[in-house]
Amino acid sequence: MNLLLLPKETSAESPSREAARHAAPGYAATKRLLDIVGASALLTLSFPLMLLIALAVGATSRGPVLFRQARLGRHGRKFRMYKFRTMVPDAEQLLRSRADLKQRFEAGFKIENDPRITPLGAFLRKTSLDELPQLLNVLLGSMSLIGPRPIVPTELKKYGTSGEKLLTVKPGLGGLWQVSGRSDTTYDERVLLDMKYIDHASLSLDLSLLLRTAFSVLTCRGSF
Repeated sequence: MNLLLLPKETSAESPSREAARHAAPGYAATKRLLDIVGASALLTLSFPLMLLIALAVGATSRGPVLFRQARLGRHGRKFRMYKFRTMVPDAEQLLRSRADLKQRFEAGFKIENDPRITPLGAFLRKTSLDELPQLLNVLLGSMSLIGPRPIVPTELKKYGTSGEKLLTVKPGLGGLWQVSGRSDTTYDERVLLDMKYIDHASLSLDLSLLLRTAFSVLTCRGSF
């Protein structure tokens, strides 16, 4: 598990000190500006590709092109997250009807070799192209380019006492977990990585993670 060259913690921080860090002059505004400029540029550059993906999803599997799901944002506010649909239309019903799949899903909220994923969906997930529509979430302000991955409400219990801390920042399209193995890590390691990011969040770390996330996506590292 790669934690990058983050500074060592010398003592536990109180919520007020964490709030002070994230309220540091200039950081929040600069991070938002980076999100707007970055998401706008990436949406413009990737629009032809997104159009092709949308046509391919519609042509190879019945159902909507986009998958929409409620996720938790900053302060626990729910927002609708967008992805290209990678599963069969009745994926949720199939999960509820199969105890083996439900058990595997609840263990890590992700299933390796998930039988509900379409052939095209497997490719989109492997290359992370299914997440391109989340640039809209970034532009709208419900997500950031960098931050902890957005979770579904029922997933919050996996964070235990760290759940409140997780919701102090916006979820991100990329981040420390994505460059540290993604699906190759355990869920407990993911929680640790999210907390590490929150503890050490800064513009320099965000820029570093942007570059490292791009490399992880290009190499398909730890994705399925």
